[in-house]
Amino acid sequence: MYVPPHLNMCGIFGILCAPDARLEGTAGRALVIALLRASETRGREAVGLAVHDGIRIVVLKQGGSVADFLKSPRLQGLLGDAFARRDAAMTGHRRPLAITGHSRLVTNGFQSNQDNNQPVVTHGAVALHNGIIVNDRALVARHPSLAVRGEVDSEVLAALLRSELDRSGDLVAATRATFAEIEGSASIAMLFDDRDQMLLATNTGSLFQLADPVTGVVVFASERFILQKLLDERSVSGGAIEQLTAGTGMIVGLADLSRQAFPLVGPLTASAPRPSSPPAPRGRIEIVDHSSDARALRRCVRCILPETYPFVGLDREGVCHFCRTWKRIEPRGAEALLRAVEPYRSRDGSPDVIVALSGGRDSSYGLHYVKKVLGMNPVAFTYDWGMVTDLARRNQARVCGKLGVEHIVRSADITAKRRYIRKNVQAWLRKPELGMVTLFMAGDKEFYAHARALRQETGIKLVVFCTGNLIEDAPYKTGFMGVDQDDHGNTLTGMSLRNKIGMLRYFGRSYLANPAYINESLKDTWNAFWQTFVVKDDFLYLFHYLPWREDEIVSTIRREYDWEAETDTTTTWRIGDGTAAFYNYIYQTVAGFTEDDCMLSNMVREGHIDRAEALRRSAEYAQPRWRSIREYAQLIGFSAEEALQTINAMPKLY
Repeated sequence: MYVPPHLNMCGIFGILCAPDARLEGTAGRALVIALLRASETRGREAVGLAVHDGIRIVVLKQGGSVADFLKSPRLQGLLGDAFARRDAAMTGHRRPLAITGHSRLVTNGFQSNQDNNQPVVTHGAVALHNGIIVNDRALVARHPSLAVRGEVDSEVLAALLRSELDRSGDLVAATRATFAEIEGSASIAMLFDDRDQMLLATNTGSLFQLADPVTGVVVFASERFILQKLLDERSVSGGAIEQLTAGTGMIVGLADLSRQAFPLVGPLTASAPRPSSPPAPRGRIEIVDHSSDARALRRCVRCILPETYPFVGLDREGVCHFCRTWKRIEPRGAEALLRAVEPYRSRDGSPDVIVALSGGRDSSYGLHYVKKVLGMNPVAFTYDWGMVTDLARRNQARVCGKLGVEHIVRSADITAKRRYIRKNVQAWLRKPELGMVTLFMAGDKEFYAHARALRQETGIKLVVFCTGNLIEDAPYKTGFMGVDQDDHGNTLTGMSLRNKIGMLRYFGRSYLANPAYINESLKDTWNAFWQTFVVKDDFLYLFHYLPWREDEIVSTIRREYDWEAETDTTTTWRIGDGTAAFYNYIYQTVAGFTEDDCMLSNMVREGHIDRAEALRRSAEYAQPRWRSIREYAQLIGFSAEEALQTINAMPKLY
């Protein structure tokens, strides 16, 4: 008799093949794909697979639909490799094969955050979960050692069960203890890095299984109809569909597909599986998350630029073009800076310099330096184009307040600016390409015009930009346009005529190829180009004179002004820019690096840090800033999930 499941949120499924199972590769891949498609009715927001081939567990997952997932070359490669190894072992020693999968309906957690998607990988366990644990936050508070990384209840459940297993060594006892603590619904399938066993358990009855008598394969799924569909379509040869009833757990031996059921509550029967010592650790299983294949990119052996970086030019020794041609940064020096500002110094204490202040680390330090070291009387200037964050505003207030500096703000029509960004983001999502990402930031370049206007309004002739630091140069942005950037002293206004023409040609071709870019933002974008690249530049760039030292800059502003860092990243670069989290997610996802990799590589070349430290920081800085991405999408007015699904589906450069 059919017993309807209590909840219908996500779909979990799997196939289990003992070493002697009669399932060849073509039929096996077809069976997995059939299960994927049938399970999509239970959730279309994220999908994933775990493959246990007796040697390792490989996890592949992504936000988006099953249809998008089936187009992934990684999926085809994963399944192809698993069954090819199995087929190749036909005449020799064959290993068991377990493939489990999941299609997700998002109930909590950002689906583009792979830590939130399933299969969940935690503490040497790989778990799939259907249901909702309603006391997950209480469990984390009660068990702080769980150290969960994502936002979903499934990870809490898996971490708790693995913790109980490590403590007791008894999978039955660990499962019963876990289900005794959770509140809500759970149907789970779990694999472990130290056991040739799979755990199935449910407190709702939302698990069904079928043993194919011809092939010897065991198939399970969240709903009876999924297995019935396999029978109807002849994806399996036959067998009776059995429900794993509510309040039941089952341990499946992967070597022989032995199945032993046990109750989740109440006394254990004599036939329930008893504790058994797991095999001695052999280092035989490696948990691999293929959502970040960028980690395997070949990088320059001197810096950390990857092979996907535009014009990287790795030679036979593995050294990149930028390392081979790097010239040591030689700022003009503090004495030269004093001479440069002296003609503008007021004698009566009146304002004598305008300092552009974003609230970021460089401009905050620059305002400090101009006031405290140079002894001048600055006026701070901020252009708010709609993407200046609250964090940046707080830091502006801290520095100006303590220094006693007048702060002038020029604001754009923020509603219009954000509308322009939204239209260009939407246009980009229709035909995404890395070279056009810079269009999202075009609206801020009007600060050049406002600085010139403010100079006229106040009569203050000297304007200082706290930029010009070559360590923060990012030539990949023009590189993705096919433009090999010339030396420009790290000032946009210093771009060569060749580079400017190259950019215009690229933009012209892209606008013609994607007419959605031809929208009401066009005038604003052209004005930004004009103010940046055409109008004469007569500003003073602070770091053309001073050496740039990250440690000194950050320690000074934190000590003197209690300067505030972001909470969703460890980098201090561009944390006051509302666009940075989004565009860095694009670059990291598609090309395998962020702008921080450029900075870190330049720091290595300048001897500020060594390559090992750069790699460590790169891994930290590359973590997606989910909260900031959410806030950006909300401010601009587009669906973050839809955008990130498009980004994740883009062809990768690696």
